[in-house]
Amino acid sequence: MRTLAGVEDEDKWLAEGIAGIQHNAFFMHRALDANNLREVLKYSALMLSELRTSKLSPQKYYDLYMRAFDQLRQLEIFFKDESRHGLPVVDLYELVQHAGNILPRMYLLCTVGSVYIKSKQAPSKDVLKDLVEMCRGVQHPIRGLFLRSYLAQVSRDKLPEIGSDYEGDANTVMDAVEFVLQNFTEMNKLWVRIQHQGPGTVREKQEKERNELRDLVGKNLHVLGQIEGVDLEMYKETVLPRVLEQVVNCKDKLAQYYLMECIIQVFPDEYHLQTLEALLAACTQLMPTVDTKIVLTQLMDRLSNYAASSPDVLHEFLQVEAFAKLSNAIGKVIDTQLEMPIVGAMTLFVSLLTFTLRVHPDRLDYVDQVLGACVVKLSSVPKLEDARAMKQVVALLSAPLEKYSDIVTALTLSNYPRVMDHLDDGTNKVMAMLIIQSIMKTDSCISTADKVEVLFELIKGLIKDLDETNAEELDEEDFQEEQNSVARLIHMLDNEEPEEMLKIICVVRRHLMTGGPRRLPFTVPPLVFSAVRLVRQLESQGGDIAGEDVPATPRKIFQILNQTIEVLSSVPCPELALRLYLQCAEAASDCDLEPVAYEFFTQAFILYEEEIADSKAQVTAIHLIVGTLQRINVFGIENRDTLTHKATGYSARLLKKPDQCRAVYACSHLFWVDDPDGIKDGERVLLCLRRALRIANAAQQMASATRGSSGPVTLFVEILNKYIYFFEKGNPHITPSDIQSLIELINNEMQSDNGNTTIHSDPFFTSTLRYIRFIKQKGGLMGERYDPIKL
Repeated sequence: MRTLAGVEDEDKWLAEGIAGIQHNAFFMHRALDANNLREVLKYSALMLSELRTSKLSPQKYYDLYMRAFDQLRQLEIFFKDESRHGLPVVDLYELVQHAGNILPRMYLLCTVGSVYIKSKQAPSKDVLKDLVEMCRGVQHPIRGLFLRSYLAQVSRDKLPEIGSDYEGDANTVMDAVEFVLQNFTEMNKLWVRIQHQGPGTVREKQEKERNELRDLVGKNLHVLGQIEGVDLEMYKETVLPRVLEQVVNCKDKLAQYYLMECIIQVFPDEYHLQTLEALLAACTQLMPTVDTKIVLTQLMDRLSNYAASSPDVLHEFLQVEAFAKLSNAIGKVIDTQLEMPIVGAMTLFVSLLTFTLRVHPDRLDYVDQVLGACVVKLSSVPKLEDARAMKQVVALLSAPLEKYSDIVTALTLSNYPRVMDHLDDGTNKVMAMLIIQSIMKTDSCISTADKVEVLFELIKGLIKDLDETNAEELDEEDFQEEQNSVARLIHMLDNEEPEEMLKIICVVRRHLMTGGPRRLPFTVPPLVFSAVRLVRQLESQGGDIAGEDVPATPRKIFQILNQTIEVLSSVPCPELALRLYLQCAEAASDCDLEPVAYEFFTQAFILYEEEIADSKAQVTAIHLIVGTLQRINVFGIENRDTLTHKATGYSARLLKKPDQCRAVYACSHLFWVDDPDGIKDGERVLLCLRRALRIANAAQQMASATRGSSGPVTLFVEILNKYIYFFEKGNPHITPSDIQSLIELINNEMQSDNGNTTIHSDPFFTSTLRYIRFIKQKGGLMGERYDPIKL
């Protein structure tokens, strides 16, 4: 019995044992050289007696055993040569059984038995049966385990299997299997009993040492897996039941886990598939402390790889109802192992889903069934807080996205959103991002309102405001990336049927309106542009678009857009809302809906008056309004006059004089539209340009009064270019004398500012004059019009 002696004591005992082996091996070798059989047996028995020690740990005992094993190989060579010892092998087999101690006797008997089998003077099965029975005489766990390991090693190439030199009668394969099974059974019992050696205070150390010996037992299963002639029927009827019986009955956590792992690894995949029920039944009978999830996961991985190896084997999975059996077994394991952590259950579900997607990718009901079982398990937990379990749930939800190139397939799984409901806010967002990325990667188009509804339920973590605490903690860059992803997703929603597309827009709008003030500026614009795209699609279809009985009409869509942008303007985000109103006004103009376009312009002006106070924002807004109004040709005279009057009025009231000037001369384009049917009011164009000139002159005077210098003449040059533009367009109210006067004004301003006669130092002005010279030199009708201008 081992004591609590220190490592130093064990090293001392090991050294003594090795010294004893070497001492007796020396005399044994001398006897071998002299061909003295009696002395050989005497010293070999003394040498092997060193293995009778009980003081060493398994690892130290293994070192000692290997020293003796090396000597036994030399001894076997001697026994093979009858001419050296002069004794028939049958008599030698009887002689070694007279050794005094059982352990040396059994080692010698196994060595001679190996020679006896090779001589073929007796059937292999008889000798092996004799040896495996006599080894029962050694019941000390460590000594017995190594003895039987030696027996397995010397007999490996002497089994009576089909095709070997020692093949026997019709039952020869069964004889080989019976020997290996019997040896395995006894070795496993001895291995399990090692845990009871020594005091319980060193149990953890003992388990570690026992784990190091597991391959001695597992080699038997490897041998079983390699015996020629073990067909499916024999495996199913004899081998597996005997092995599983030993696994279940040993009631040892370490042995059960390791042996189940060995069974899965050493036997063929097709055998596992045909004996799936027995394997799974054994899994449900393992000790509660055994990590069954790893065993089942390994089994499912092997079967998945087998299914992927060839399409021809898939029908076998259907025949044995593999999915149903695995699903039931996993359910039983989870129900019976009450102490299994939630991460273990989730790992099992991930493995089962992976198996299902690889073996039965077309069976969406199977996939949904796995997700449903996951929901049931998650529902039994108050709150999922384990980060590892959360990671497994994400893996579970990601698997269908990776398998099916069309995200729409995953949207048909009814339990998919129910699983997502159990994720925390952060993980829900991660999963929602994965879903969107999957759609982008596969360029999927979600084309029905029902599927859009399901999709937006799945990604609701991105489109709804979190509570205030989480909202404050959210990184701004991450938040923008999330919302931009949602915006890109909206552009992926499309349907050629206007009625269905309108339904999609309404579904998306309902979800987005719950997003709160931070999200709406990101998500409303893509929704508006999707709706505008639908309007243009309807407009291109011709006359049917105006009928009130048609479910999807531009007028109805514009009503929805008006309500949507109104929400955005109250966020507040007035600059963005104004841009969207103008986009809608232009779309309404294309549909020839003057009242609708006028209403959008009205809303834009109201926003400008009441919400936009920043001077830079006002400048941008005015130019947007003027540019949009200039492109629209749907308005009648009265409505257009009202809107242009408003635009010019706001332009003249900007804070900075240069901004006023540029906005006013931009308004000149409202009175001259270069289209066949466009307005061409030359007089009002001239009035705008003269007004802009007055403002520019006032700006120069203010600059001279405050800075002592009138500053650059850029504004005058810009106005000059507007004069030239309208002159070339044929405005009769713009004459060469107007252009001449303006050029002289600019020259005078530049001379007075520089205090010398150097002119044309402004590059813009220089380029303008160069253009006029070019036109004059070019000649022709336009050149003749420029002739009166003197430079």
